[in-house]
Amino acid sequence: MESIRTAFSSGPEEDSLLGSVDNYCNLSWENRLYAFGACFVIGIFLSIFGSIEIFFQKYTAFALLYSLGTIVALAGTCFLRGPMSQIKKMFDKDRLVATIVLIAAIILTIVCGTVIKVPILAIICCIVQFLAFTWYTLSYIPYARNAVKSCFATCTGVECPC
Repeated sequence: MESIRTAFSSGPEEDSLLGSVDNYCNLSWENRLYAFGACFVIGIFLSIFGSIEIFFQKYTAFALLYSLGTIVALAGTCFLRGPMSQIKKMFDKDRLVATIVLIAAIILTIVCGTVIKVPILAIICCIVQFLAFTWYTLSYIPYARNAVKSCFATCTGVECPC
């Protein structure tokens, strides 16, 4: 448990206003893990319920619920590191592309499902959103991206360009 805590610790305390936002919450480490888990599970359920809406041809509800699920699951990570530290980590050079693609896919899923109302585009954006969220999540696991790239290259015979 201690190794997990140190892996997600935000490093040295900052005296700035932004640093104090991370320290404002006085939850214990155990409660932070519970909050993260609750957000992650709620996010998964929202995404599943959104996906079910496709079968009822409610594409607006699909786009909104699926995207909200992704946002809630992503927001849960703020309990582990603190919101400002998490935002800084999201835009590290290792995660920058994944973060931008994820945010763009969330926005495009909502726009395609609610404004444009083109179901196939909303579904394609949702697939991109899922892949971007997976790639983003893998960036926190040491060597996970390399393992996925290697597996992809072995299975397809094509070197992954990412």
